This record gives sequence, structure tokens and C-alpha cells, in this order.
Amino acid sequence: MSAPRALLDRRLLFVTGKGGVGKSTIAAALGLLAAQRGKRALACELDAKGDLAALFETTKIEFTARAVFPGLWAMAMHTDASLDEYLRLQLRAPGFSRIGLLAKAFEFVATAAPGVREILTVGKLAYEVRERHYDLVVADATASGQVVGQLTAPQAINSLVRVGAIRSQTDWVLDILGDHATTGVVVVTTPEEMPVRETIELLARIKDETNVDVAAVVVNRVLPELFSRADEELFERLRTPALAGALATAAGGPVEQVLEAARLAVTLRRTGASHLDVLREAVEPAVPLLYVPELFTRGYGLRTTRQIAEALSAELGY
Repeated sequence: MSAPRALLDRRLLFVTGKGGVGKSTIAAALGLLAAQRGKRALACELDAKGDLAALFETTKIEFTARAVFPGLWAMAMHTDASLDEYLRLQLRAPGFSRIGLLAKAFEFVATAAPGVREILTVGKLAYEVRERHYDLVVADATASGQVVGQLTAPQAINSLVRVGAIRSQTDWVLDILGDHATTGVVVVTTPEEMPVRETIELLARIKDETNVDVAAVVVNRVLPELFSRADEELFERLRTPALAGALATAAGGPVEQVLEAARLAVTLRRTGASHLDVLREAVEPAVPLLYVPELFTRGYGLRTTRQIAEALSAELGY
């Protein structure tokens, strides 16, 4: 297996996964960890369902990046703002509002042609990498069902436009996405049947349909192994009527709920372990598999982000 610490040596990471697995939390934690390691990092929210502001405990994040932590900036993608920036910086055209002729033309083309909106998103991230504004750009990308469309947007545009300024722009974006030392996808999952199945399908699609490398698979909310086999056997013996009654008398109250909770914890752990076995078989040996423990917390915020960053740091060997 390649050294997983190379993960933060890349310059652009797309973090994706099935909805509900905690990809935004992992993206925020990776950005925070990079900043803690002395890097200048940008966390960019591409998914409208993401909530980097809450994870960093800051006010609403806008298109213009702002510092949320020493060494860490955050922004939220906005295609109209990205278009205006693209026109000014790439084509050296003046800014246009949405009511301008060019903006109207863009709306038409974006509706008719695949990949136009996505290229503004991916192109913005690639631009930040190319200009070296940050050491690492972490994108809280769309969920696994849509992320391949984002990653293949430059290819879709190239299939439509053969020559000219637009083609030359997508060419350098493709170069950045296809450079495995620079760009990678981090797929987040949980030790459950559906997330694992969707992760395996996504890994196959990324390999077959894109030129982007899979940088790591992060398994979030891994339950700890609380009890040994000897403990499990003891709990089962204690469930017999005679022993349960004696234990209840000694404890001064019913113990069935406690024993049932112990059994449930063991069952959930074993079920999760079986799903992880399936995942390990499917993930290529060169792809780092990182584990983040279940935090057993009701809310989330900067404290949670710090804890996840600490867990990732341990997995990466920092």
C-alpha cells in the first residue's frame, strides 16, 4: 500500500460519498488538518446540502474566500460569480451581470450542453491550484451520484468544442485533474450495507469514466470493539433466568436492558465489520483505507471537526 500521508501532499481533493455519511465533516476536517500542519488551505463548498459554516462555527460562507481558522480559508461555489470571474481572468473580458447578453447566452448554453455549469465549478478549483493561491484545496463535492459528472465536465466540453479559447481552457483543467500527484478523490462511507455498496460502485465509475485518481477511502463512524469474546460469553450466561435474577437482586433493579444493550453493541460492531470486509476486498491495495471512529455526539461544530481531524491525523501517521 502506498503511504497514506501522501494524501495531504496533493493540491486538490474532491471529497464525496453517499448522502448522510459525513462527507462535509471529513472535508472540513481535512482542511483543518492541513492548516494545522502548516499548509495554506482552502475548503470549498460545492454541495448545496453541505454546511461548512456550521462545521467551522462561522457565519455564512460566500463565493469570496475568507479566513475561518489560522491558515484555513472557506468559500461556497456560485456558478454566476464563477462565470464573471472566468470572463475577467481567463478571457480578459469585463464583468457582466446576469441580465447581460453574454450571461443570457451562457444560460442558454448551460441548459442545452452537458458539463457547462460543472466546468465553471471545477475550473474555479483548478484555477486556484494553478495559480498556487493555496497549498491544498479541499472541495466538499456533490454526493456520489453526481460527482462523476463534475469530474468529467472538462471532457464533455472538449467533446463539443474542438478549437479556440474554451478548448484551451479545458485542456489545462484536464491536465490538473489527471495529474495524480496533484488531484485526488476522497470517498467517504460508513460501515453499512448501502453506503459500502454505493462506494464500490463509485470507485468503479471513477476508474472507468474519469482520469482522476482515488486518493483515499475514509470509513466514518466506525464503532469501537467494546467487548471481547469472553465478555460476550459472560453476558449470554448472565441472561439465563437464574443468573439474571440474582444479578438484578444484587444490583437493586432490572438488568435486562443493560444486557440487551451489550448484545446490540456486539451485533452492530460485527455487522459493520462484515461490511468492512466487503469494502476491503473491493478497494485496490494502493488506495489508503482510513478509519474514523463514531464520536457518539448529538451535535456538530468546530469541536467535532477538531476531533475528526485528530482521528485522521492518527490514521495518516502524523
